[in-house]
Amino acid sequence: MSYMLLIVEPLGQREARTEAEGHEAYESMVRFGKGLQEQGLLLAMESLKSHADAARVTVRGGKAQVLDGPFAEAKEMIGGFFLLNCKTREEALAIARECPAAQWCTVEVRSLAPCYEI
Repeated sequence: MSYMLLIVEPLGQREARTEAEGHEAYESMVRFGKGLQEQGLLLAMESLKSHADAARVTVRGGKAQVLDGPFAEAKEMIGGFFLLNCKTREEALAIARECPAAQWCTVEVRSLAPCYEI
């Protein structure tokens, strides 16, 4: 079964780090991903740019609206993800506990499924 680990960062955290701290955090995540890849668990992983570069699109009544970031109401942003192939939810949770980002962010574990499944 596929699981996604979403890296949920507090806003401003990246900007508060020194350049060296930022590189070390990023490299620790890359090493973590390579380890998952070597175990045959990693399907994909990416780091996402800041929410300041994001846009939100809604379509209501046939009319599209685009809202450019940063988003004032947001307290957190998705900073990246790991897409995994795990046998069980427990395995995905165990991997999330080992994720370096769990030390400075929240790692949300979500299983992939059609949106109509409850």
